[in-house]
Amino acid sequence: MAIAKKLKRGSIKFRPSLFWDIDVSKLDPDKNPEYVIERILDFGDDKEVRWMTKYFPRDRIKSVVQTSRVLLPKSRSFWSLYYR
Repeated sequence: MAIAKKLKRGSIKFRPSLFWDIDVSKLDPDKNPEYVIERILDFGDDKEVRWMTKYFPRDRIKSVVQTSRVLLPKSRSFWSLYYR
């Protein structure tokens, strides 16, 4: 079911510069959603943000904005306004 779910939501090839500290080929957004959302909110481009909004539920992204301890202050301010 997870494979069908992934195909339905779409996939993306992440930029290595977005996840510079890990092996991007082993990254699974379903296993580490907070990590993926945080990186995209802080450093993602338009394409990655659009993918994130389709892949993750709005409530999940909003929760990360509200509770993350690693989001940059500017990112938190911007996304807090966006995800009111």
